[in-house]
Amino acid sequence: MSLADIRREYLGEPLSEARSDPNPMRQFSMWFEQVRDIEADPTAMALATATPGGRPSVRTVLLKAMDDRGFVFYTNYRSRKANEMEATGRASLLFYWGSLERQVRIDGAVERVSPADADAYFETRPPDSRLSVYASRQSERIESRDALEEAFERAKRTYGDGPVPRPDWWGGYRVVPDEFEFWQGRVSRLHDRLRYVKLDDGEWRRERLAP
Repeated sequence: MSLADIRREYLGEPLSEARSDPNPMRQFSMWFEQVRDIEADPTAMALATATPGGRPSVRTVLLKAMDDRGFVFYTNYRSRKANEMEATGRASLLFYWGSLERQVRIDGAVERVSPADADAYFETRPPDSRLSVYASRQSERIESRDALEEAFERAKRTYGDGPVPRPDWWGGYRVVPDEFEFWQGRVSRLHDRLRYVKLDDGEWRRERLAP
């Protein structure tokens, strides 16, 4: 079977203006509640960034907080994604929830979360996850897997059974949305797409896009 022959029909529920919320944050929360217990990784989201010259990159990260201000994830401030966000001030997120044949794209500006918020989240991580932050110089070349595991063991010896503080080069980013797109798979590839664009007065304009 060729790749072109791999296909299936999408049979999702209709996404209409009448059935969607005028506020995209509330619409997102409603969809998230519907998938959180049926998706294996409901908080997994693709994070797309780009260099100032326009070279894109994308990877999967985990959503760790959301509210009216935006969507928060955590990372090493020296990583490739952090360098690109710091340079451009922008990022794009994509959630794909195959169980309900849905995806949500979110574009926006990025900002660092407060040190207090980063500290509070860091304390919730399992001990080994806190230690791994010290073992991994994210996005840098390393000699081998053995070198990574040796760095982890050194971190364990350094902190022992004591507290593991959050390093100042690790913390959170918030994507502050100015555009959403909600996609619902439908029959015959006539998918539903609703885009929300934030206006200068802070209100949201909702519009339907052709699939």
